[in-house]
Amino acid sequence: MTILTVLRNPPQRYVAIIKVALFLLALVPLGRLATGAFLFPEWLGVNPAEFITRSTGDWALRMLLTTLAVTPLRHLTGWNWLLRLRRMLGLFAFFYASVHFSSYISFDHVFDVGAILKDIVKRPFITVGFVCLTLIFPLAVTSANVMVRKLGAKRWIALHRLVYLIAPLAVLHFWWMVKRDVTQPEVYLAVLVVLLGARIVRAGMGRRLQRPGMQMR
Repeated sequence: MTILTVLRNPPQRYVAIIKVALFLLALVPLGRLATGAFLFPEWLGVNPAEFITRSTGDWALRMLLTTLAVTPLRHLTGWNWLLRLRRMLGLFAFFYASVHFSSYISFDHVFDVGAILKDIVKRPFITVGFVCLTLIFPLAVTSANVMVRKLGAKRWIALHRLVYLIAPLAVLHFWWMVKRDVTQPEVYLAVLVVLLGARIVRAGMGRRLQRPGMQMR
C-alpha cells in the first residue's frame, strides 16, 4: 500500500488520530495565551489585553479560512476524509471568535453594556465584527448531525452558506481595525479570493457539464 493510497483512503484509526492531533494543535494558541497570562507575562507584550484580543481575533479568522480550504483541498486531492475535519475547524473558528469578543467586552469596556452598544453603533469595524459573531453563532449551534435531520438537508445547507458572507466580513473587520498597515489583511483577502474563486470555477464547470451534450465531449 503506497502513501498516496493511504492518503486517499486512510483507515478510520488514522483519521481519528489526525482529528485528535488537529484538535490539540488548534488549542496551542489558547495555551500560549494562558501560559503568558499566568507564567510569562512578557510573552503578551506591553499591552496584554490588546495582545489577547487581537491574537484571538487573528486565530478566529485563520480557523475560518482553514475551514473554507477543506472543500477545495478535497477536490484537488481526492481526500474525501478531509470533510470529517471541517466541522471541528468551524467550531474552533467560532470558539476563538467568542474569546475574541469576550476579551473585547471585558478588557475594553469591563462589561459595560451601554458602552459596548454605543461602540457597536459608532465604530464600523466593531459593527462588522459583531455582525460576524451574530451570523456564525447559528452555524455553530446547528453543526451537529442531529440538527441536519431537524432542519432538513436543504435548509441546513442554505443556513451554512452564511459562511460565504461571514468570511468577507471578517476580513473587512480586520482590515478596518488595523487602519494603516494592511499587509496582513491583504494576505487574508488574497487567500479568501482564491478559496471562493475555486468554488466559483468548480460550480461553473459543474453547470457546464450538466448542459445537454456536454458530457460526451
